[in-house]
Amino acid sequence: METDQVFAPVRAQLPLGLIPAGSTNVLAHSLHGIAHVVTATLHIIMGHIQPVDVCTFSTTGELLRFGFSAMFGFGGRTLALAENYRWMSPSKRRDFAVIKTLATLKPEDCEISFLPLTSSQDEGERVVQESPNSGNEQWQTVQGQFLNVSIMAIPCLCAVAPRGLAPNTRLNNGSMALIIVRNTSRPEFIKHLKRYASVKNQFNFPFIETYNVEEVKVYPRNTVRYSLEEEAGPQETASGNTAFPWNVDGDLMEVSSEVHVRLHPGLISFYGGSMEEMNESKVTCNCL
Repeated sequence: METDQVFAPVRAQLPLGLIPAGSTNVLAHSLHGIAHVVTATLHIIMGHIQPVDVCTFSTTGELLRFGFSAMFGFGGRTLALAENYRWMSPSKRRDFAVIKTLATLKPEDCEISFLPLTSSQDEGERVVQESPNSGNEQWQTVQGQFLNVSIMAIPCLCAVAPRGLAPNTRLNNGSMALIIVRNTSRPEFIKHLKRYASVKNQFNFPFIETYNVEEVKVYPRNTVRYSLEEEAGPQETASGNTAFPWNVDGDLMEVSSEVHVRLHPGLISFYGGSMEEMNESKVTCNCL
Protein backbone atom coordinates (compact mmCIF):
# COMPACT_ATOMS: atom_id res chain seq x y z
CA MET A 1 0.00 0.00 0.00
CA GLU A 2 1.44 3.30 -1.06
CA THR A 3 1.10 6.38 1.11
CA ASP A 4 -0.72 9.32 -0.48
CA GLN A 5 0.85 12.74 -0.45
CA VAL A 6 -0.81 15.21 1.91
CA PHE A 7 -3.27 17.38 -0.01
CA ALA A 8 -4.92 20.32 1.74
CA PRO A 9 -7.41 22.16 -0.51
CA VAL A 10 -8.28 25.78 0.27
CA ARG A 11 -11.80 26.50 1.47
CA ALA A 12 -13.88 28.29 -1.17
CA GLN A 13 -14.44 31.98 -0.40
CA LEU A 14 -17.72 32.43 -2.28
CA PRO A 15 -20.91 30.35 -1.93
CA LEU A 16 -22.26 28.55 -4.97
CA GLY A 17 -25.84 28.35 -6.16
CA LEU A 18 -26.93 24.94 -7.44
CA ILE A 19 -29.83 24.68 -9.90
CA PRO A 20 -31.01 21.05 -10.40
CA ALA A 21 -30.90 20.09 -14.07
CA GLY A 22 -29.70 16.47 -14.06
CA SER A 23 -31.43 13.13 -13.81
CA THR A 24 -30.66 12.28 -10.16
CA ASN A 25 -29.74 15.59 -8.48
CA VAL A 26 -28.68 14.07 -5.14
CA LEU A 27 -26.74 17.19 -4.10
CA ALA A 28 -29.57 19.59 -4.98
CA HIS A 29 -32.12 17.29 -3.35
CA SER A 30 -29.99 17.07 -0.18
CA LEU A 31 -29.53 20.85 -0.12
CA HIS A 32 -33.10 21.92 -0.81
CA GLY A 33 -35.15 18.91 0.27
CA ILE A 34 -36.48 18.68 -3.27
CA ALA A 35 -35.01 18.81 -6.77
CA HIS A 36 -36.98 21.92 -7.77
CA VAL A 37 -35.63 24.84 -9.80
CA VAL A 38 -37.82 27.48 -8.15
CA THR A 39 -36.93 26.28 -4.64
CA ALA A 40 -33.23 26.38 -5.45
CA THR A 41 -33.59 29.87 -6.92
CA LEU A 42 -35.43 31.14 -3.85
CA HIS A 43 -32.65 29.89 -1.56
CA ILE A 44 -30.17 31.87 -3.65
CA ILE A 45 -32.32 35.02 -3.63
CA MET A 46 -32.90 34.83 0.13
CA GLY A 47 -29.23 34.14 0.84
CA HIS A 48 -29.62 30.88 2.77
CA ILE A 49 -26.10 29.47 3.02
CA GLN A 50 -25.01 26.00 4.12
CA PRO A 51 -21.39 24.80 4.44
CA VAL A 52 -21.03 21.35 2.89
CA ASP A 53 -18.43 18.62 3.44
CA VAL A 54 -16.45 17.64 0.34
CA CYS A 55 -14.34 14.58 -0.50
CA THR A 56 -11.17 14.28 -2.52
CA PHE A 57 -10.48 11.14 -4.54
CA SER A 58 -6.85 10.28 -5.21
CA THR A 59 -4.72 7.32 -6.24
CA THR A 60 -1.03 6.80 -5.44
CA GLY A 61 -0.68 10.46 -4.51
CA GLU A 62 -2.45 11.79 -7.63
CA LEU A 63 -5.61 13.84 -7.16
CA LEU A 64 -8.41 12.48 -9.35
CA ARG A 65 -11.33 14.75 -8.49
CA PHE A 66 -13.54 16.31 -5.85
CA GLY A 67 -16.92 14.84 -5.01
CA PHE A 68 -19.65 14.24 -2.45
CA SER A 69 -20.54 10.55 -2.89
CA ALA A 70 -19.14 7.41 -4.49
CA MET A 71 -20.15 3.81 -5.11
CA PHE A 72 -17.85 0.93 -5.99
CA GLY A 73 -19.05 -2.49 -7.07
CA PHE A 74 -22.73 -2.69 -8.04
CA GLY A 75 -23.12 1.09 -8.22
CA GLY A 76 -20.03 1.53 -10.38
CA ARG A 77 -20.86 -1.39 -12.68
CA THR A 78 -24.42 -0.18 -13.19
CA LEU A 79 -23.27 3.28 -14.24
CA ALA A 80 -20.56 1.88 -16.52
CA LEU A 81 -23.13 -0.26 -18.29
CA ALA A 82 -25.62 2.61 -18.56
CA GLU A 83 -22.98 4.75 -20.28
CA ASN A 84 -23.11 2.29 -23.21
CA TYR A 85 -26.77 3.11 -23.76
CA ARG A 86 -26.78 6.90 -23.87
CA TRP A 87 -29.30 6.78 -26.71
CA MET A 88 -31.95 5.69 -24.20
CA SER A 89 -33.81 8.14 -21.99
CA PRO A 90 -32.19 8.58 -18.54
CA SER A 91 -34.89 6.63 -16.67
CA LYS A 92 -34.97 3.73 -19.15
CA ARG A 93 -31.18 3.63 -19.30
CA ARG A 94 -30.93 3.48 -15.51
CA ASP A 95 -33.59 0.77 -15.13
CA PHE A 96 -32.08 -1.33 -17.92
CA ALA A 97 -28.59 -1.11 -16.41
CA VAL A 98 -29.84 -2.03 -12.92
CA ILE A 99 -31.72 -5.10 -14.18
CA LYS A 100 -28.85 -6.29 -16.37
CA THR A 101 -26.26 -5.79 -13.63
CA LEU A 102 -28.46 -7.68 -11.17
CA ALA A 103 -28.74 -10.53 -13.67
CA THR A 104 -24.95 -10.88 -13.70
CA LEU A 105 -24.39 -9.92 -10.06
CA LYS A 106 -20.80 -10.51 -8.98
CA PRO A 107 -18.88 -9.37 -5.89
CA GLU A 108 -15.63 -7.42 -5.95
CA ASP A 109 -12.65 -8.90 -4.14
CA CYS A 110 -11.05 -6.01 -2.30
CA GLU A 111 -9.57 -4.68 0.91
CA ILE A 112 -11.04 -1.62 2.60
CA SER A 113 -9.12 0.44 5.16
CA PHE A 114 -10.83 3.27 6.99
CA LEU A 115 -10.17 5.80 9.70
CA PRO A 116 -13.17 5.88 12.08
CA LEU A 117 -14.54 9.22 13.16
CA THR A 118 -12.84 10.28 16.39
CA SER A 119 -14.58 13.63 16.90
CA SER A 120 -15.83 14.18 20.44
CA GLN A 121 -18.43 16.68 19.27
CA ASP A 122 -22.12 15.94 19.81
CA GLU A 123 -24.08 14.38 16.98
CA GLY A 124 -25.49 17.03 14.65
CA GLU A 125 -22.95 19.70 15.67
CA ARG A 126 -21.03 20.95 12.69
CA VAL A 127 -17.32 20.25 12.49
CA VAL A 128 -15.45 23.05 10.71
CA GLN A 129 -11.87 21.90 11.12
CA GLU A 130 -10.26 18.79 9.70
CA SER A 131 -9.14 16.26 12.30
CA PRO A 132 -5.41 15.53 12.13
CA ASN A 133 -4.41 11.92 11.47
CA SER A 134 -2.59 10.80 14.59
CA GLY A 135 -1.18 7.56 13.21
CA ASN A 136 -1.81 4.33 11.34
CA GLU A 137 -2.79 2.55 14.57
CA GLN A 138 -6.27 4.07 14.27
CA TRP A 139 -6.95 2.54 10.87
CA GLN A 140 -9.24 -0.48 10.61
CA THR A 141 -9.29 -2.97 7.75
CA VAL A 142 -11.92 -5.31 6.33
CA GLN A 143 -11.44 -7.56 3.35
CA GLY A 144 -13.39 -10.08 1.34
CA GLN A 145 -16.07 -10.23 -1.35
CA PHE A 146 -18.25 -7.11 -1.51
CA LEU A 147 -21.28 -6.47 -3.71
CA ASN A 148 -21.23 -2.72 -3.16
CA VAL A 149 -19.26 -0.12 -1.25
CA SER A 150 -20.74 3.36 -0.71
CA ILE A 151 -18.77 6.34 0.60
CA MET A 152 -20.97 9.40 1.12
CA ALA A 153 -20.39 12.77 2.73
CA ILE A 154 -24.00 13.93 2.20
CA PRO A 155 -27.35 12.16 2.70
CA CYS A 156 -27.88 11.75 -1.08
CA LEU A 157 -31.63 12.23 -1.18
CA CYS A 158 -33.23 11.37 -4.52
CA ALA A 159 -36.47 10.10 -6.06
CA VAL A 160 -35.57 6.43 -5.55
CA ALA A 161 -34.35 7.03 -1.97
CA PRO A 162 -36.48 9.77 -0.36
CA ARG A 163 -34.75 9.25 3.02
CA GLY A 164 -31.36 9.27 1.33
CA LEU A 165 -28.79 6.72 0.25
CA ALA A 166 -26.95 7.61 3.47
CA PRO A 167 -29.68 8.83 5.83
CA ASN A 168 -27.41 8.76 8.90
CA THR A 169 -25.09 11.50 7.70
CA ARG A 170 -25.62 15.24 7.15
CA LEU A 171 -24.39 17.96 4.83
CA ASN A 172 -21.77 19.23 7.25
CA ASN A 173 -21.29 16.94 10.25
CA GLY A 174 -17.62 16.30 9.51
CA SER A 175 -17.97 12.61 8.67
CA MET A 176 -18.57 10.24 5.78
CA ALA A 177 -20.89 7.26 5.79
CA LEU A 178 -19.10 4.05 4.76
CA ILE A 179 -21.64 1.40 3.79
CA ILE A 180 -20.28 -2.06 2.97
CA VAL A 181 -22.52 -4.72 1.43
CA ARG A 182 -20.85 -8.12 1.66
CA ASN A 183 -21.55 -10.93 -0.77
CA THR A 184 -25.01 -12.43 -0.39
CA SER A 185 -27.72 -14.00 -2.54
CA ARG A 186 -29.38 -12.02 -5.32
CA PRO A 187 -32.83 -12.08 -3.62
CA GLU A 188 -31.39 -10.72 -0.36
CA PHE A 189 -29.50 -7.98 -2.20
CA ILE A 190 -32.64 -6.98 -4.10
CA LYS A 191 -34.56 -6.88 -0.81
CA HIS A 192 -31.92 -4.45 0.48
CA LEU A 193 -32.25 -2.23 -2.61
CA LYS A 194 -36.04 -2.12 -2.37
CA ARG A 195 -35.87 -0.77 1.17
CA TYR A 196 -34.38 2.50 -0.08
CA ALA A 197 -37.84 3.47 -1.32
CA SER A 198 -39.57 2.49 1.94
CA VAL A 199 -39.51 3.60 5.56
CA LYS A 200 -37.72 0.42 6.65
CA ASN A 201 -34.05 0.45 7.62
CA GLN A 202 -32.16 -0.49 4.44
CA PHE A 203 -29.09 -1.45 6.47
CA ASN A 204 -30.78 -3.91 8.84
CA PHE A 205 -29.27 -6.99 7.22
CA PRO A 206 -26.51 -9.29 8.50
CA PHE A 207 -24.46 -8.74 5.33
CA ILE A 208 -24.32 -4.93 5.67
CA GLU A 209 -21.85 -2.94 7.78
CA THR A 210 -21.99 0.82 8.33
CA TYR A 211 -19.33 3.14 9.75
CA ASN A 212 -18.81 6.87 10.32
CA VAL A 213 -15.37 7.64 8.95
CA GLU A 214 -12.92 10.41 8.06
CA GLU A 215 -10.90 8.58 5.40
CA VAL A 216 -11.30 5.44 3.31
CA LYS A 217 -8.90 3.48 1.10
CA VAL A 218 -10.26 0.87 -1.31
CA TYR A 219 -7.82 -1.68 -2.75
CA PRO A 220 -9.41 -3.86 -5.47
CA ARG A 221 -7.79 -7.25 -5.86
CA ASN A 222 -9.65 -8.63 -8.91
CA THR A 223 -7.38 -9.28 -11.88
CA VAL A 224 -9.88 -10.94 -14.24
CA ARG A 225 -10.93 -8.89 -17.24
CA TYR A 226 -14.69 -8.77 -17.84
CA SER A 227 -16.57 -7.65 -20.94
CA LEU A 228 -18.09 -4.23 -20.39
CA GLU A 229 -20.97 -5.07 -22.72
CA GLU A 230 -21.82 -8.15 -20.68
CA GLU A 231 -21.08 -7.19 -17.11
CA ALA A 232 -19.65 -3.66 -16.88
CA GLY A 233 -16.88 -5.00 -14.68
CA PRO A 234 -13.16 -4.22 -14.52
CA GLN A 235 -11.61 -3.34 -17.87
CA GLU A 236 -8.11 -3.87 -19.20
CA THR A 237 -6.46 -0.58 -20.18
CA ALA A 238 -4.00 -0.04 -23.01
CA SER A 239 -1.14 -0.43 -20.53
CA GLY A 240 -2.47 -3.83 -19.45
CA ASN A 241 -3.77 -2.63 -16.06
CA THR A 242 -7.25 -3.45 -14.81
CA ALA A 243 -9.50 -0.37 -14.55
CA PHE A 244 -12.39 -0.54 -12.07
CA PRO A 245 -15.57 1.53 -12.54
CA TRP A 246 -16.62 3.98 -9.83
CA ASN A 247 -19.80 6.03 -9.64
CA VAL A 248 -18.80 9.44 -8.28
CA ASP A 249 -21.77 11.84 -8.06
CA GLY A 250 -23.31 10.11 -11.06
CA ASP A 251 -20.16 10.40 -13.18
CA LEU A 252 -18.11 7.41 -14.27
CA MET A 253 -14.54 7.29 -12.90
CA GLU A 254 -12.33 4.39 -13.95
CA VAL A 255 -9.24 3.73 -11.82
CA SER A 256 -6.70 0.94 -12.19
CA SER A 257 -5.37 1.01 -8.62
CA GLU A 258 -6.43 1.83 -5.07
CA VAL A 259 -8.55 4.90 -4.36
CA HIS A 260 -8.05 7.08 -1.30
CA VAL A 261 -11.08 9.13 -0.20
CA ARG A 262 -10.51 11.97 2.28
CA LEU A 263 -13.13 14.21 3.86
CA HIS A 264 -12.70 17.99 3.98
CA PRO A 265 -15.32 19.40 6.39
CA GLY A 266 -17.18 22.53 5.33
CA LEU A 267 -14.86 23.05 2.38
CA ILE A 268 -17.49 24.71 0.21
CA SER A 269 -20.68 26.67 0.86
CA PHE A 270 -23.88 26.34 -1.13
CA TYR A 271 -27.15 28.21 -1.11
CA GLY A 272 -29.67 25.89 0.53
CA GLY A 273 -31.64 25.00 3.66
CA SER A 274 -30.55 22.97 6.66
CA MET A 275 -31.50 19.29 6.93
CA GLU A 276 -32.90 19.77 10.43
CA GLU A 277 -35.28 22.54 9.28
CA MET A 278 -36.46 20.43 6.35
CA ASN A 279 -37.11 17.44 8.62
CA GLU A 280 -39.24 19.52 10.97
CA SER A 281 -41.50 20.68 8.13
CA LYS A 282 -41.47 17.45 6.15
CA VAL A 283 -44.69 16.50 4.37
CA THR A 284 -45.56 12.83 4.07
CA CYS A 285 -46.46 11.34 0.70
CA ASN A 286 -48.04 8.08 -0.43
CA CYS A 287 -46.66 8.19 -3.97
CA LEU A 288 -43.97 5.52 -3.29
